[in-house]
Amino acid sequence: MKRILVTGGAGFIGSALIRHLIAATGANVLNIDKLNYAGNLSSLKSVESNDRYQFMRADIGDEKVMTSAIGGFKPDVIMNLAAESHVDRSIDAPAEFIETNINGTFTLLQVALKYWQGLAASEQAAFRFHHISTDEVYGSLGDTGLFSETMAYDPRSPYSASKAASDHLVKAWFHTYGFPVIVTNCSNNYGPYHFPEKLIPLVILNALDEKPLPIYGKGDNIRDWLYVDDHVEALVLAVSRGRCGETYNIGGNNERTNLQVVEAICATLDEVRPRTSAAPYSDLIEFVEDRLGHDRRYAIDASKIKDQLGWQPRDGFDSGIRKTVLWYLDNVWWWEPIRKAKYSGQRLGVSATSKI
Repeated sequence: MKRILVTGGAGFIGSALIRHLIAATGANVLNIDKLNYAGNLSSLKSVESNDRYQFMRADIGDEKVMTSAIGGFKPDVIMNLAAESHVDRSIDAPAEFIETNINGTFTLLQVALKYWQGLAASEQAAFRFHHISTDEVYGSLGDTGLFSETMAYDPRSPYSASKAASDHLVKAWFHTYGFPVIVTNCSNNYGPYHFPEKLIPLVILNALDEKPLPIYGKGDNIRDWLYVDDHVEALVLAVSRGRCGETYNIGGNNERTNLQVVEAICATLDEVRPRTSAAPYSDLIEFVEDRLGHDRRYAIDASKIKDQLGWQPRDGFDSGIRKTVLWYLDNVWWWEPIRKAKYSGQRLGVSATSKI
């Protein structure tokens, strides 16, 4: 019966993690989230009344509040998913990414370190601080090769630079203070409850609205896609059985070009929700000016977590994308308020100097 504090638990991956923890483990969970534009407590509707779940609205950069929260809850594990995460928004407003992803992580580390130092020796030995990060810290690959845990960092966007900095801070707290940390770096996630600024939910919802389906450049940028439920199973395994100070890369082994991703969504919608005009959804595809600094290719070598911890993804891209499309068709209640009040599909990342 572990006590797990999850930061950023109202976000896409964080909420999937909490749903999994409540459904599949006996853990008591405290969700701390400041509820920025992408934080959505509706994603936790299925667990909100569970007596092992509680929520606290707070910013990980608030030292006083975090000290009180951690001291009061007394976690065995802290899983840090609190982050600004959208590359396009980091182009428009990098300061927010520096504040949350770097300064916020630093504050959380300091508070957690002091809490850990005050624990009994046996509790210190059992405690873990798990920092969840991205494969984008490694930079951009050419046509061949994979991101491994030993690769040098080479971030290319304000978002990935801020996550790289936070990764380095976490590792430094391990080497300097002996603080028991684990870092995981994942490939592109997709699945239910994904805020619709991201490619896959954006394309699904734009298609349903008969809006253009925008693809950057020629659509030949490549990502490795990981179904979110597979990711959270890997996270729980890593924090439960991983070695302190280690990094584990988590990937789906599903490389696709952006164009292939959009075409797969269109083909699935053609099957399960045909357009009234009988035209294929692919007719809505529109190539737009490329994103600034758009990385060419990401691909993860996930052999370490497979060989050492026994994890591998359950869903391939075809099964995962079908489940995702069907979920959005069946859960209008979740995404319709977002499209009406928060984000309706407009292009982001085009005002590079507007908020610097």
